[in-house]
Amino acid sequence: MEVKRKGSLLSFRPDIKVLDATLRDGGLCNNFEFTDDFARALYRMNVAAGVDYMEMGYKASKAMFDPSKFGKYKFCDEEDIRKIVGDNDTDMKLAVMADVGRTDFKKDIGPKKDSAVDMVRVACYINEIPRAIEMIEYCAAMGYETCANVMAVSKAKDEEIADALDMLGQSPVDVIYLVDSYGSLYPEQVAKLTLIYLEAGEKYKKAIGVHAHNNQQLAFGNTIEAASWGASYLDMTVNGIGRGAGNCSSELLLGFLKNPKFRLEPVLQFIADYMLPLRKAGVVWGYDIPYLLTGRLNMHPSSAIAFIREKREDYAAFNGELLEKD
Repeated sequence: MEVKRKGSLLSFRPDIKVLDATLRDGGLCNNFEFTDDFARALYRMNVAAGVDYMEMGYKASKAMFDPSKFGKYKFCDEEDIRKIVGDNDTDMKLAVMADVGRTDFKKDIGPKKDSAVDMVRVACYINEIPRAIEMIEYCAAMGYETCANVMAVSKAKDEEIADALDMLGQSPVDVIYLVDSYGSLYPEQVAKLTLIYLEAGEKYKKAIGVHAHNNQQLAFGNTIEAASWGASYLDMTVNGIGRGAGNCSSELLLGFLKNPKFRLEPVLQFIADYMLPLRKAGVVWGYDIPYLLTGRLNMHPSSAIAFIREKREDYAAFNGELLEKD
């Protein structure tokens, strides 16, 4: 059977949903210490730009993470979210992320009817799928939409991915995400994986999403590659802010998508008003040589983060150190 792309670069795809992960993935750059003014302006920007989902942050365990060392978007208490969005009387839905093993989900995630949050995104590594499904079943029973973000699939074997997709397919999850955690994948690999995910999605009636990192300056390219084959949930962050090399930039993605409901101007204004001052204040993110080197070797960016923190510039020596580890 010939496999075809879903439309062309000029196609309007009504099935596509965009999710802003600025507070969550971007929070990894500044310990989630965003001001209420920043969060409120971001919320208004996303509503004005026609964004479908805004991720407010993590639902992390306060027993594991000291609240005095992180901003409120590490924990997303209901009162903190409502301080920003009120009752969220808009068409945009709100999401939070819950990491397997890092959240007291039965304690901290209550019924949807009592929350402004619409979706819980469960993040796990491939060996944690059974625990992720337990969380997904709980959150679905509480009334939430659910996603499974399976991290670091670039390290997984094909049969592991197939097993994971079958297990998730039989769960109540709504969306299964292809996640390029290390920014190591190339568009050809993304296309192959997207088709594998889509086959499972069609079998089990699940939507497929993509979350890309920019280590090799391919976050945007990989996102639209996945979308071109049929992925419909697309993650982005304003100005690409996110852990390490960052994510697919909102301004690139919204400028590319052909749905007339998406508007670029609010994003550009927000960048000028809030993202540029954030950079000037010393928050660091984006493509850099150390992230390129870990990305091309399919390695976690922790070594690159440490390299940059130490203000090193001996790139060739760092590359040699990584090759020895590989």
